[in-house]
Amino acid sequence: MTPANASTAVATALVDELVRCGVRDLVLAPGSRSAALAFAAHAQDGLRLHTRIDERSAGFLALGIARTARRPVVVVTTSGTAVANLHPAVLEASHAGVPLVLLTADRPARLRGTNANQTTDQARIFGTAVRDQADLPAGHPGSGEVEGRQVASWRAVAARAAATARGRLGARPGPVHLNVQFEDPLTPGTGDGWGIALDGRLEHEPWMLPGPVLSAEPEELDPLPRTVVVAGDDAGPPARVLAEAAGWPLLAEPTSGSRTGDAVVRTYRLLLADEDLAGRVQRVVVFGHPTLSRPVNRLLARDDVEVVAVTGPSGWSDPGLHVSRVVHAVSTLPAPPDVWTEEWRTRDAELSRRLDGLLAAQATLTPHQVAGAVSAALPPGGLLFVGASNPVRDLDLMVAPYGVGDRRMVVGNRGLAGIDGTVSSAVGAALGRPHSTRCLALLGDVTFLHDSNGLVLGPEEERPGLTLVVVNDDGGSIFASLEQGAERHAASYDRLFGTPHRVDLASLCAATRTPHWRVDSLAELRHALDSPAGGIEVVEAVVRRDNRRDLDAQIRALVQPA
Repeated sequence: MTPANASTAVATALVDELVRCGVRDLVLAPGSRSAALAFAAHAQDGLRLHTRIDERSAGFLALGIARTARRPVVVVTTSGTAVANLHPAVLEASHAGVPLVLLTADRPARLRGTNANQTTDQARIFGTAVRDQADLPAGHPGSGEVEGRQVASWRAVAARAAATARGRLGARPGPVHLNVQFEDPLTPGTGDGWGIALDGRLEHEPWMLPGPVLSAEPEELDPLPRTVVVAGDDAGPPARVLAEAAGWPLLAEPTSGSRTGDAVVRTYRLLLADEDLAGRVQRVVVFGHPTLSRPVNRLLARDDVEVVAVTGPSGWSDPGLHVSRVVHAVSTLPAPPDVWTEEWRTRDAELSRRLDGLLAAQATLTPHQVAGAVSAALPPGGLLFVGASNPVRDLDLMVAPYGVGDRRMVVGNRGLAGIDGTVSSAVGAALGRPHSTRCLALLGDVTFLHDSNGLVLGPEEERPGLTLVVVNDDGGSIFASLEQGAERHAASYDRLFGTPHRVDLASLCAATRTPHWRVDSLAELRHALDSPAGGIEVVEAVVRRDNRRDLDAQIRALVQPA
């Protein structure tokens, strides 16, 4: 079909080519200048369209879908501040290696610098956070040859964007920005003289087929040094495979994708405080992006420890002041279990028993128990999205033993570990993995409030089955265990860091017609988790904040030298 005008032509060609390149989801925030893109997305076969009224929520929804679907997701916005609202999600996608394609509509370049309405310099607004960017001039009618060259250019740019976002053109995966200028008319059906069809490759093939990604030969490591394997965010199964093959302790974060099998050390974060045990580590092999633990960072920064960083989708991590040796893959010869590995296992089992006993003795529900209950409720094939701040750290201590091959997925926004956009990202993660047997999310109250707009969905929008467990301690308890939470800062702590909000979460949920449960005991929580309402629901688990610093101190004190 031949479009009536150039704006419809460029929008249709871009969207169609992205679908040919594997895009299956597009998130739209409505606007006038982006109308041609909106109509093109609505008419495109093979594309699932999601609409959100808030651009920041739209960006994080796309991020969540892309994270679990493992393919690029497109975000469409209009011009002006709408584009700037994507920046937090773009930064997270950049640091986490998540593929996004940002289609931002713009006024024609001739209006820049004139103070025209909703016109700013948005072509390079994301700076170095995107893997690539292009500022596409507005389409214009002309001869068949002129129009044909434009179609070829639009399809080539879209195909390159999809391949770059996937990491198929050299750089690691991440966001790509296409800023598209549009002239009137912006809606289909109004002619401007455009005269040719928008034909792509035959058989619905992409315009450009990038070559295969070459994998490097693994570097073989000496099995003799006392080694631990650290698996940060998105480390994946290779960390577990190496640890099990070598017989090394596996220190795996909840969102690593590695926390299964017999090599996992549940209480590693506490055991690293034992100077005798941690002091005998000679080498650390790092997969993924470690973000949770100061003890891990201190271990990686030690002068007497060799650090080997393995590259992955999020690049490679070197929080120890540029001391890592970077490799693309590693292997080692199998080694029989030795005293080193058995000591970690024995100490972990003992400390786990003391930790569970301490939590069971508490008079009220603790955030650690909430994390443990959520983890235990995740069935094989399930999905758990975990928020930043305390919830992911509490989960780190409480993850239930998961078997290899059960296909549980635990993810979170760990690229920059911000609290923004978490509700939208969790909804997106559930939409991106529709085969999940159960979808859960664990987040704090401030994180929930920061993105309560994520609950605003139109009547035609897909609502996944998702239980959002909100740990409500009426404020930001993460700071209680940090320097800011010391007694000498008590007079200013709540105003500056604790930030009690007194929000009635039940009423907030009612405003968006979101089912809500409020629980304050472990038995009630388990009952709520066993009885999902269907669709998106909120389970509010009420815990104390005034004892958080003391409880964390009691947990750290459980570590007893061997």
